[in-house]
Order: sequence, then structure tokens, then C-alpha cells
Amino acid sequence: MCGIAGQYCYAGGRPDRGLLSAMSERLVHRGPDGEGTHVSGSTGLVHRRLAIIDLSPDGLQPMTNEDRSLWLVFNGEIYNFVELREELVHKGHIFYSKSDTEVILHAYEEWGHDCLARFNGMWAFALWDEKKQELFCARDRFGIKPFYYTDAGGSFLFASEIKALLTHPDAGNTPDEKMLCTYLAWGVQDHCSRTMFKGIYQIEPAHALVVSQGKIQAPFRYWDVKVNPGIRGDDNDKAVAERLGAQLLEATRIHLRSDVAVGTCLSGGIDSSALTAMINSLIRSEAPESVGARQKTFSVVFSDRNFDESRYIDDVVAATGVDADRTEPVPGQLREDIDRLVYMQDEPFGSLSIYAQYCVMRLAQKKAKVVLDGQGADELLAGYLGYQGSYIRGLIRTFHWWTALGEIAGSIRRHRDFFFTARQQLRIRKARRNLLKCNFERIDRYNGTLDSVLHRELLSTNLPALLHYEDRNSMAFSLESRVPYLDVRLVEYIASLPLSQKIRGGVTKIALRSAIRGRIPESVRCRGDKMGFVTPEECWMRDELRPFMLEIFSSGSFQSRPYWDAGAVARDYQAFLNGTSAYSPELWRIACAELWLRKFIDAPVS
Repeated sequence: MCGIAGQYCYAGGRPDRGLLSAMSERLVHRGPDGEGTHVSGSTGLVHRRLAIIDLSPDGLQPMTNEDRSLWLVFNGEIYNFVELREELVHKGHIFYSKSDTEVILHAYEEWGHDCLARFNGMWAFALWDEKKQELFCARDRFGIKPFYYTDAGGSFLFASEIKALLTHPDAGNTPDEKMLCTYLAWGVQDHCSRTMFKGIYQIEPAHALVVSQGKIQAPFRYWDVKVNPGIRGDDNDKAVAERLGAQLLEATRIHLRSDVAVGTCLSGGIDSSALTAMINSLIRSEAPESVGARQKTFSVVFSDRNFDESRYIDDVVAATGVDADRTEPVPGQLREDIDRLVYMQDEPFGSLSIYAQYCVMRLAQKKAKVVLDGQGADELLAGYLGYQGSYIRGLIRTFHWWTALGEIAGSIRRHRDFFFTARQQLRIRKARRNLLKCNFERIDRYNGTLDSVLHRELLSTNLPALLHYEDRNSMAFSLESRVPYLDVRLVEYIASLPLSQKIRGGVTKIALRSAIRGRIPESVRCRGDKMGFVTPEECWMRDELRPFMLEIFSSGSFQSRPYWDAGAVARDYQAFLNGTSAYSPELWRIACAELWLRKFIDAPVS
């Protein structure tokens, strides 16, 4: 995991070394272990190193091939690099390092753009082909690693983070109003190629692009996945559970490949608990050096039991004997951290659960350089309770009447309170969208059949934003975060499963729950609620953060913005404080947008 940046100049221009240096400096937190720059003709490449695999100087970037016709800057990990390296050696390729970076170079030599289909991992890279005079840029299938770009000053600029692009005076000076307002209205971001900075774009998940002959060619999709729309399949539950368990174990194994210490983010939920159990199993059978004799876990806890998952974390710790570290985010510390948090995230974020994750990463960097996390399982296995409505509507539309009745009964029996509260929240959120004065896209995450919703959530409307938060929070502390549930083999297998292996009788993640039976405590495996790294956001916004919110909503800058009705927002927040209006995340989103505008738009980022 590293930071990358670069410049491709149009019309025979030459890269600006001062600009490249400034971009590199903005990314130092992503790569404190070293830096490198290569300039060749119209192209300049910058790399900040976070040494994870092959810690020797042989792993330094920008990296070149034998005849120096290819130059690469790469951020991420190719987990199957060992197997690919062996295949390429058999084809006659000669390697000079043990790094996965060099595997990309030789894979490109062998297969060209089709090399992307061979990789299992997370990546964002730019490869300068001297012979073709083209810059080949690509991002992994799910957008785990970021790649931003813009046209500025007669050149194509790219970087791992938007803040690096902002070193150019012509880049990102104004908000993209539609993207900002879509975030304010729906809490959705990273769902398309546009960002909240006008003129700054991202390569979307599973896409690549080529810059050559003085122009950016249209990005192209190199991979997609079909989510099985079928209700039932041929395999029985036992066969599915055995295969899923074996694939998750293999995905975990390959994600432990590292030459530095690896730990685990443990929330107390099913997904992270399953990973913790899988790693413990591998410790007993294979003793991976990256983990050590005793696995290290990192968790968030709260004094308020309504938000605390300590009882589940305790059960997992007792069952596995891990070395467990915990932290409790508090609003006073948030006030001290908020400026850096907004800066690190690059764009405003949808809830204060992002701060809980930030605190976990701060804790983890004391004992590890790599952490494994459970992102992706909810979108693959229909883990969010809101997906049940999509499933039931799809069953009715396809005339599966009895199955639909069973799901309705199961949902009411198990989640009555959730759906009642969700219905109230929908009314409140619809009303709060009236606080906005700008145009926004209409986005309904749960509209459509379950298979179409899961596909969209995986590659557009939900997971990309979560991966954005995870990347920035981990890299804020020079920490690499890995997500084994997004191993491409595991994703394609889960996507192939019928929907009844995901939801049945109101129970989510059916196949995963079966696969981990006996591996994690039953108190965790049978959980019906969904939390993750949450915070007591409503309580904080009503009590400890009240002075801060009042300052924001009464400020001159807030009242001058064209995106919201400032007076109506202030009155709405006061009604919440008085207990005459319920809370919803729109209030935080508006406040966070104001902080972001102050940080990135009102004055140059320092």
C-alpha cells in the first residue's frame, strides 16, 4: 500500500518537477518508508512507499523492466503474485525482486491490458509504456484502492488522493454542486466517476483508461459480476456451507501474505468475528509469520450499552484467545480530531461512524502495519436489513407468493422494531431534503429486485463509499487495510448462490452463518442486529457537540451557502434539541459539508 501521483503533459510539454514534489509531499502519510520520482519525456511518475512485501530496496518505485521501456507506480497488493510469478517464470520472464509490483510489469509484458483479469487483489496503478507512448491506468474490481485524475494546465494529473491534485492551482477550485447535493440529500457518494470537486474524477471500480496522443481515451470496464436472481439452487445447505467456508479460509490465507505485522479489526459482528476465527485456525495449522503466535485485534467500545458491542467482542476474545485492544471514541476528542479527519477523507462523510473507524486505525497502528477488515460481506450476502424489502418485492413480482409470505412473517417476527423505526426515518429524511436549495440526483438504494440491488450496492451505491472511508482512515496512520471478503474468487462464488442462501425467513447471511457454525460463539453467529463501528451520534449531536453545531449553523459562512436554507436548518436543529423533532443523519451531513467547504474550497489547503 502506497501513494502514487503523476503528470502526463499534452502537446509536447514537460512535467513540472516542483509540482510532482508537492504532490508527493501531500501523500507522505500514505508512504513514509521512502519516495521515488521518474521523469521521461512527457510523463512524470511519483511514488510514496509503505513497505509491506519485499522490504528491500529492490521493491522501490517507480519500477522499471529489463529494457527500461516500462515504468510503473502501484498502490495496493496483488495477493496471487506468488502464483503469477511462477507462471511468468515458466514463460521465460526474469525477476530481480520478490515484490508483487514487478509481477505487474511482467504480466503487462505478457498479456497487455488483459493482465488485469489475472490479478486477485487491490490496486490502483499507472504504467508508462515508452514504446507505445501511452499511460495505462487501472483500478481494482471493487475500488478498494483510489485513483483520481483531472485535466489542468495542459496536462493529465493523477493521484491516490484528491488533496495531491489540489497542489495544481487550476484543479478542484469549486464544488461539483450536483455531487455535493446528492450526498446531502441521500448520503451517497463514490457512486460514479464524478467527485465533489468540479473537474476531478475517479476511475470507477473495475475500470481502466489509457492516455495517449494528447488525450484521455474513454474509460473501459474490464470485469463485471452477475448476481444470481434465482430463489433456490441445486446445492443443499451443507454443500454450500462447506464450499463457502473453504473459500473464505483460502481468501483469508492469501490476504495474510505480508512481510510485516498483520492484525484484525474486530467489531463483534459476524463478518469480522468470522475472519478472526479463520485467522486463528490458520495460526494453528500454518503459523503465518505475519500474524505471530497470537492474533492482534482492535475494537471500538462505548460506555453507553445501546451502542456497545463489548459483550460480543468478549465472547470472541474468550473463544479465540486473541490479544485484544480496545478504544472508546469520545466527543471531546472528536473536536480535536475533526479538522484532520475532514482533511484526510478529502470529501464530506455521511455519519460519525467514520470517526469510530478512524479511532480503531489509530489504535491498530501501534501494533500492526496491516489490518484485515470485514467490508463487503453485507453487500455480497444481503446483510443490511433494508435489503429484505427488496427481496420481498422481488418475490411478489415474480409470483413466489408462499416464499414472500414466509419472508414477510419472518421479517415482522424478527425485525418489527427496525422496520417501524425505518419507516419513521424515511418520513423525517424526506422532510429534511426540503432544507436543500440545490438540485440532486434521485437515488433509491433499495429500488429493484434483490439481485439488481446487491449488484448496484457492491459496485456503486454503497460499498465504494465504505472503501473510500476505510482507505483514508487507515492511510491516515500509514496502515494498510485489507478486505478478504472481496477476494474475487469468493465474490464470484457468493454472487452465484441463489437468493435463499442470503436471506431466509427474515435471517440474513444464511450461507455465511452456516459456514462458520462451530467456528465462532453462537451468541455472535446468531445475532440478528446490525451495528458495525457505530457511534452514539444522536446523543453527541444533542449534548456534547451542541455548542460546536450551533457555532457552525450560526456562522456567516454557513448562512451564505447556496446549497441549503440556513435559517431552516438552524430551526430544525433547534427543534431536535428541544425534543420536538427526531434526529436523522442529514443534520450531520450538512454540518460536515460546511466543514469541508471551509477546509478545501474557501481557502487553499495547506
